[in-house]
Amino acid sequence: MPGRDLPREVPVGGHRNVGFFRPGIVPCTRDLCGSMSVDWIGYGYAALVASGGIAGYVKAGSVPSLAAGLLCGGLAGLGAYQQSTDPKNIWLSLSASGTLTVLMGMRYYNSRKFMPAGLIAGTSLLMVGKLGLQMLEKPL
Repeated sequence: MPGRDLPREVPVGGHRNVGFFRPGIVPCTRDLCGSMSVDWIGYGYAALVASGGIAGYVKAGSVPSLAAGLLCGGLAGLGAYQQSTDPKNIWLSLSASGTLTVLMGMRYYNSRKFMPAGLIAGTSLLMVGKLGLQMLEKPL
């Protein structure tokens, strides 16, 4: 019977290969336009962290705040990019947000000032929670 040897699984991205050699499943994580699932939450978190460093520099002239904000924001952004290309690759995002949760949480505990330490500690904790749920949802 013709076509009996075709695979029966659902294609990733919902597309079938109607290509040159043999019709079948396209083994890719992208759709026909080449777009990937983007980690918008991760990019937003990275932008928040980096903008916090910039705001600390503008407001108080703190170069360490600028450097730490841009470094941690850059690492979080790189982690979001890695997650966009491979959803299982969460380790850089998890380490950046976990580190900021601890450091800014201690700073908030000592100062009791919500801005900026409490805000960054809270959003970092939410990011750690999101990544933890993602780990439970899709085993690594």
